Amino acid sequence: QVQLVESGGGSVQAGGSLSLSCAASRDAYCMAWFRQVPGKEREGVARINTGGDNTYYADSVKGRFTISRDNIKNTLYLQMNSLKPEDTAMYYCAAHWFCKAGLFPGDFAYWGQGTQVTVSS
Repeated sequence: QVQLVESGGGSVQAGGSLSLSCAASRDAYCMAWFRQVPGKEREGVARINTGGDNTYYADSVKGRFTISRDNIKNTLYLQMNSLKPEDTAMYYCAAHWFCKAGLFPGDFAYWGQGTQVTVSS
């Protein structure tokens, strides 16, 4: 079992930046960020492997978002730059024992409660 707690959400104007954090109760997991808008399916944003040397990004965030992790602090990060109104969503941290190809919610067993990100135009 692993507990995940996100922080760092908030409101920002388009073009701005936000940084999200996710504190994990244990180490060495495949970790990822997802986001969800009411009425829509949860979508993958970015994923990082245990060693931090393999990352995956959704096309919609490539070049703007950066996922990273600190295994000593058991913390996952998401740096979001050049934010757009369409990035507005609840952002969730997720973890699993290993990484699979792609980025699908069903591949992750552990989830945080989410943190809201709102980008205004």
